[in-house]
Amino acid sequence: MTLSVCLIVKDEEEVIGRCLNCASLFADEIVVVDTGSTDKTVREAKKFTDKVLFFDWCDDFSAARNFSVENASCDYVMWLDADDVISDDDCKKIRELVDAGGFDMAFLPYAAAFDGDKPSFIYYRERIFLRNKGYRFVGAVHEAVVPSGKIIYSEARVCHKKVKPSNPLRNLQIYQKLIARGVKLDERAEFYYGRELLFCGMKRESAAVLEHFLIRDGWIENRLEACKNLFSIYKDLGETDKAYGFLLKSLLIAPPRSETCCLLGGYFLGKNDLNSAVYWYKCALMCADAGKSGGFVNVDYCGYIPNLQLCVIYDRLGDYATANAYNEAAGAIKPFSEQYLFNKNYFDKKLKKEV
Repeated sequence: MTLSVCLIVKDEEEVIGRCLNCASLFADEIVVVDTGSTDKTVREAKKFTDKVLFFDWCDDFSAARNFSVENASCDYVMWLDADDVISDDDCKKIRELVDAGGFDMAFLPYAAAFDGDKPSFIYYRERIFLRNKGYRFVGAVHEAVVPSGKIIYSEARVCHKKVKPSNPLRNLQIYQKLIARGVKLDERAEFYYGRELLFCGMKRESAAVLEHFLIRDGWIENRLEACKNLFSIYKDLGETDKAYGFLLKSLLIAPPRSETCCLLGGYFLGKNDLNSAVYWYKCALMCADAGKSGGFVNVDYCGYIPNLQLCVIYDRLGDYATANAYNEAAGAIKPFSEQYLFNKNYFDKKLKKEV
């Protein structure tokens, strides 16, 4: 089976070579669609492929993505952004995945934030799909392919590593133009519109949009994320009861996620209700891995944070051995963490004195 790697790009001369160097390790064909670069992006892309095409930008990411797919010729299509990178080992896994075939769509983990070299924010994306199945991107912003057919999950990771900030108003302005033209946003678009308002600091406006989204029949993962966003908004606005109400609302949508449990643990820890705080932090440690749900996952909440907070609580309770055990569990995840190392030094002295 063969693979076309497709990108849409604009003014990415700093990073496109890095990305295409990775893609060249596993791609049979590379398709680069330029949407109006004024720098050396096109020249850099032509070092890796003869298939560099041009698309008149029309404020629609899906239209550009679909143009790239329509110009692909291989069995499978894989999409990337210019600032994505893939390790040599994961490049090999992608090649093996495509060679084996037998699937319609493959989801791969997307690491979008990092703590040093270690990913801290990961979610799965529909990354590779059969070209002849007619898959197409939808959504003017935050475009996606609707999952269908035989779906598999791979551990081959794509890492999103920006070197320059993007225009923070770009996505918001696209949504606002759509609304001004009378376009009614579907559930997914309304969710992301609310988030763009939040990212641009328009908290009240964001809250109104996200609360309206929650009464619609949106995807569970987006509804859970909206609850967390509303928690953040109302906490920042000083409306604490309303903020935590949205965390509780998320528990009615799906089984608790580790981040929600940690936030509830923090609520009770702030009230010095240590037993309730222990309950929720332990719940965070027991939560099922939600990575393959497609939702956004901050991995620190899956182990490091609850272990560290349980260390703090048991120290307050005077159970230093248990506190130390939880600190060591946190250290197993982040051995060079300042908090872990500070606590380790503290417990080395504390437990030595007790002996």
